[in-house]
Amino acid sequence: MSKNITPYKDSDLGKKEQVAQMFDTISGNYDGLNRVISFGIDTKWRKKVLKLVADKKPKTVLDIATGTGDLAILMTNTAAEEIIGLDISAGMLEVGKKKIAERKLDHKIQMVLGDSENIPYPDNYFDAITVAFGVRNFETLEKGLSEILRVLKPNGIFVILETSVPTKFPYKQGYAIHSKFILPLIGKLFSKDKSAYKYLSDSANEFPFGEALNNILRKIGFIDVKDLPQTFGVATIYHASKK
Repeated sequence: MSKNITPYKDSDLGKKEQVAQMFDTISGNYDGLNRVISFGIDTKWRKKVLKLVADKKPKTVLDIATGTGDLAILMTNTAAEEIIGLDISAGMLEVGKKKIAERKLDHKIQMVLGDSENIPYPDNYFDAITVAFGVRNFETLEKGLSEILRVLKPNGIFVILETSVPTKFPYKQGYAIHSKFILPLIGKLFSKDKSAYKYLSDSANEFPFGEALNNILRKIGFIDVKDLPQTFGVATIYHASKK
């Protein structure tokens, strides 16, 4: 189990509301800062998620914690006829809607304000579900994963892309320096929300990864669970299915 880290220590709001508030605040410069912080490598990771999903030839795709829609936009390169981007931050969704409109993809992607722990779709609805850098923001990880299992079709694919912590020298030490000092510094310099990037760093360091997250997925009921570490272990792609 991970610690339930929240963005704002002195807030009376629950984690869910705090996360929505945080992403609303940083939505305007999120994409640019994300590229800087990850050195642009996150685009390569997302393309690997795309391939995993595309190989399954899904007709319906749900991208949870879609943010500004990067992964949902990529999913237009699959056979999907319906792509839903779900997020609790209205600010992030607005940025995503503009990107989708600019690419003339409004007919393929629907951006929906909603909660991963109460997904507004029926059981066994989606052929594929993705979450990129979002599961660590769930207020209750098990509840969110259970909802995902509920709306995933049998034999469907569920793919997570999430940060993880390298375990080998010197990547472990380099990651520690980047997450403890560089990421919060970039946030302070370029974001009006000084707490946001500290939260993103702290939550990444505390979130279960590798076999720990595999076991949680299995406990929820997912099958064929596998993890694929990326770039010396600074991120991991997980994929699983449903009976």
